[in-house]
Amino acid sequence: MSIRDIIEGKQQWRAHLARVKALPEDYQIVYKEMQKYLFKVGPVGLAEGTLLTGIVDFFEEGAASGKGVTELIGSDVAAFCDELIKDTPTYADLYQESAGKK
Repeated sequence: MSIRDIIEGKQQWRAHLARVKALPEDYQIVYKEMQKYLFKVGPVGLAEGTLLTGIVDFFEEGAASGKGVTELIGSDVAAFCDELIKDTPTYADLYQESAGKK
């Protein structure tokens, strides 16, 4: 990874965070909880950013249509996140597979 890649990555992350900050407060709170949960669970590919960007896109559409965040995802943030990543391997899955092969 070159310096240019690191700088571009930081610029993209800052732009992403600016989009999150532009959301209504209730959406921001839920997004941060989702982000924490997803970083903890560790789905493979989270670093590429498509999952988090997709969530922001979804939230922007919901906010623009005047819906509350719980109307979009329900009251259980973890269950919603689990449903999003149900077919995605996590780093814990990869670790368990590699540990089982030894």
